[in-house]
Amino acid sequence: MQEANIVNGKKPLRDRLPVSTKMAYSLGTAVDMWGLWLYPAVAFAVFNMYLGIEPWLVGLGITLIRVWDAFIDPVVGWLSDNLRTKWGRRRPFILISGILAGLCLPVLFLVSPSWVEIRFLGVSVVFWYMVVSTMVYMPIVSAFTIPYYSLGAEMTPDYEERTSIMSYRSMAQKISELGNFYALRFTNLAWFLIPGTGQKNTLLGMQVYTSILGVVMAIFAITIFFKVKERYYEKVVVKVTKKISILSGLGETLRCHPFRQMMVMGGAFTLGTSMVGSLGYYATVFYVAGGDKIIGDNWQFWMGVAFMLGGLIGVPLHAALSHRIGKREAAVSACVIGICGYAGSWFLYTPAIMWLQTISSGLMGMASASLWMLHSSIGADIIDYDELNTGKRREGSFTACASYILKLGNSFGYYFSGLILTWAGFTWQLKAQAPQTLFWIRFSLASLPVAGLIVAIIFVLRVPLTRQKSEEIRRQLEGRRGTV
Repeated sequence: MQEANIVNGKKPLRDRLPVSTKMAYSLGTAVDMWGLWLYPAVAFAVFNMYLGIEPWLVGLGITLIRVWDAFIDPVVGWLSDNLRTKWGRRRPFILISGILAGLCLPVLFLVSPSWVEIRFLGVSVVFWYMVVSTMVYMPIVSAFTIPYYSLGAEMTPDYEERTSIMSYRSMAQKISELGNFYALRFTNLAWFLIPGTGQKNTLLGMQVYTSILGVVMAIFAITIFFKVKERYYEKVVVKVTKKISILSGLGETLRCHPFRQMMVMGGAFTLGTSMVGSLGYYATVFYVAGGDKIIGDNWQFWMGVAFMLGGLIGVPLHAALSHRIGKREAAVSACVIGICGYAGSWFLYTPAIMWLQTISSGLMGMASASLWMLHSSIGADIIDYDELNTGKRREGSFTACASYILKLGNSFGYYFSGLILTWAGFTWQLKAQAPQTLFWIRFSLASLPVAGLIVAIIFVLRVPLTRQKSEEIRRQLEGRRGTV
């Protein structure tokens, strides 16, 4: 039967998905990028540089909400693995939480500058608003992202087609990520300039911007619900997989050896890069642009364009490389490109030729998009490996545990960013920062991610799932429970 479905020596027709389905699925990256990552991308600019909240408090606020978010993910993963409805396990979560995440996004910025001087337990109530509002909002976003990424792992059983799906998703993610980079440039529009001061109302700009993005997020969630189906649900989940407890599910997930290797790889990359995630913005504004925030924000947008273009180039390049030499080796290539981008920032972030920094950003984008595309594709193979050993399909548990590790790395990374800024002597009221402050910002940006990427290379090479091994696992699974 399988041979009858092969066309011109290519994969069986039943393994291939229409381009329209892949594109519809990829829309969900906008909900993920704007719901989870827009806030930390602009938090320092809004709450530190505009409202004057201390940078270590902003970093602490982001850390606390990410830690909370990381604890929510395993619960959402368990719930979505065990849900049984006529619409499947994932799609009801995607529909409801996607709409709510879009409508509630502007609430994160509904603060007032007059609150800054009001203190509670010794710190501004703006800090407490950051913590409380995001702790309410993040579970809503997690209820979308965990089922969404779980759905990607169960759209096809084919080793290569999984990489194709993830490459569509990664390229869409780069486009969505541009929305995060454009956010601060949007606040430069004349509507938000304060007359007679040359300054801008960053807070009002973000309130308007997130309202626009929120509507788009809701529309995308509805589109995914109607356009993307759950392939494994009827034949494997309903007939074979029993409901599992949250503790046993997490325990079995963490006992999976290849999964642990991938989590160390992803965690090292995430911690290393998130530690300097905000420092790149400070380096652009205060070193490259000489403290001019409007010029710095404009360049930050072009850095985002370069980051996006790097990702759009890197994803198909590494997808093709993966087809030729394997997913693990392609991931090593992505890490090496990332090392060049981050280490090169020491030379390419320069006020003498401002556009050179976009080269560094492009290399970072190429590495990031390619690495996460391959990380997700290998993750789908790991879920097959787990099914062979346990007899269960637990995409939600694996996605949640992966998300837990990555968000924990991000949360500590952003906290360290605030500590680095404070330790380096950054003062938000000053346009010209001290030379030693700029040195440590630039040195951290150029060195810490490189260390994380070296660790990532070591551990991704230890993952035992080659193409041949993954295809053998598939044959064994189909011999046991049939095709999907």
